[in-house]
Formats: sequence, structure tokens, C-alpha cells
Amino acid sequence: MDNGKFVISLDFELLWGVRDKLTIETYGENIKGVHKVIPRLLELFKQYNIHGTFSIVGFLFFKSKEELLNNLPDIKPAYVNKNLSPYEGHFDMLGENPASDPYHYAPHLIKLILEDPLQEIGTHTFSHYYCLEEGQTPEAFRADLQNAKKIAARYNIELTSLIFPRNQFNKEYLQICSEEGIICYRGNEHSWLYTARNDEKETVFRKIFRLADAYINISGHNCYADEYMKREMPMNIPATRFLRPYLPKLKFLERLRLKRIKSGMSYAAEKKLTYHLWWHPHNFGIRQEENFTFLTDILKHYDMLRKKYGFQSCTMSELSSKLAHDK
Repeated sequence: MDNGKFVISLDFELLWGVRDKLTIETYGENIKGVHKVIPRLLELFKQYNIHGTFSIVGFLFFKSKEELLNNLPDIKPAYVNKNLSPYEGHFDMLGENPASDPYHYAPHLIKLILEDPLQEIGTHTFSHYYCLEEGQTPEAFRADLQNAKKIAARYNIELTSLIFPRNQFNKEYLQICSEEGIICYRGNEHSWLYTARNDEKETVFRKIFRLADAYINISGHNCYADEYMKREMPMNIPATRFLRPYLPKLKFLERLRLKRIKSGMSYAAEKKLTYHLWWHPHNFGIRQEENFTFLTDILKHYDMLRKKYGFQSCTMSELSSKLAHDK
């Protein structure tokens, strides 16, 4: 491919992805806000002709608690840390349907995304599966992925891209992904700050440096050449930058945060590399005006780079398919 590429991916999980540390009482407003964030994102993406990958937890496809409970995998992850598993008592807190529970269902939002021809629906696994946590197995991962495919198929969706929950990239599972029809995944940034680890091995030190990296260039631009991404299957389309939400306490650093992202995008466009921006819809759940204003500035910069350098917006699967064709 002759031009730089701009990839946006979103980890769509509602409360399933934050359930072990945060509750409805402490994070509920962020989650409820997603129901307004998704339509607003789609409208903004349409305005700037953005092709986005919405990587969705399989549980969100169901229309009722009964339907969900009747479609669980036979093999479930046996995490040593039981708090990580939705199968360990978490279903007791589910409402009966989306009308009574905005925290665990999203079929109407999935249909809204599906109606937009520019957007891709990928998988964030069926149960927000943690691929590096002690106790889970390849057999359980395959069963989880197969269930994600089954529920997506009810919406006539063929899943071809995957994002590992909590960025717990597990190289041992790539063969399973390939066998189940996955052609690409989002790998981690090429820096010691972002090397995949489970919760037990994560450190405060790394978290502090990752926060600083959002404002000043510590880890580099993290942009990627076509030759790197297409050297293996499934293709690795690594992350470049996590779009952190607006924080009032760090308001004075917003210009630095925007400059950090724009400079990386410019570098990718000029060097004909790929820039991969990602976040969760619930990151925009509160303080939506500040977050959408910031995102609009990013997309305006993308539009300028598109006109100047031919910078091209792609979903993960679109990029993977194009690179495969160019081999």
C-alpha cells in the first residue's frame, strides 16, 4: 500500500470488562453514557469518513438474561482469581433484559453499528476472556471464541478481527484464532511499558510511565510498516496510542496530550506507516463534551493529513485484507 493508514478500534464491553474492580455504584454513569456515546461516535465518524473497528464482548449481543444463560460455552475459564470470572455468581446481578439493565446488554447499539457500512464489528471474546490469567486454558479460549462466533452469526456478522481483553496478548492462541477465522488482532505497542502481563504482574511503576507517555514522547511514535504487519497470520495490527479520557485534574496538560497524538499521526502519514488509536466507549461515558471536542480535533487533523498525504482510514480487517492482497 502506498499511503499511511489510520486505524481506530474500540473495546466495547460495558460493565463486563470492569466488573472485578468497579461496580455500578462507582462506574455506572460511565457505562450508561455509552448508550449516547455510540450514536454520537457513528455520526462523527460519518462526518469524517472514518472506518472504525468495534470489538464487542459476546455477552452484549443477547436480548435477555434467559437467552444468555441458555447459550454459555461448555468449557469455561477456571481462573484462580474467581473475581475475574463472570461465571462465578455475576449473573445473579443481571437484569432480565436491556430495558431493565443498561449495564450488560447492547443489542440495539450493535444493530446501529451494523447499519453503518463504514464500520466493522469484531470480537472482544465472548466473556471478556483473560488470556494470561492463571487457570484458563487453550480449550476454554477456543470454546469462548466459538461462542462469540455463534452469537455474532445471528446478526449475520462474520468475525474476522480480535482484540485481546485487557491487552493480554497470548501468542500461543494465535493458531486457534486462525483456525476460527480470525485474520487480524491488535497487538501491543513495541515498548517495555506495554508488554502484555496479567493483573498480578502489573506494576504501579509501569502505569505511571504509561500515563506520562500520553503527554510526552517516552515510548516513541509506535507506528508500523506494512512489511511488519503482514509477515504472519493472523496479522498483528499493533496499538499506537490509547485515547485517554479527559481528566479535569490534568486539564492543563490537554494541549500536550493532543500534540502527542497529532505528531504521531503526522509521522505515520509522512512515512507511510500505520497509526492505531484505540479506547473504550465508556471512556467517553461522562464529560462527553470535552471528550468529543478532543476527538473532533484529532479527526480534523486526520482530514488534513488525508488531503495532504493520502492518509487512509481503515478498519482492522480492511487493512489486513489489503495487505494480504499486496503480498
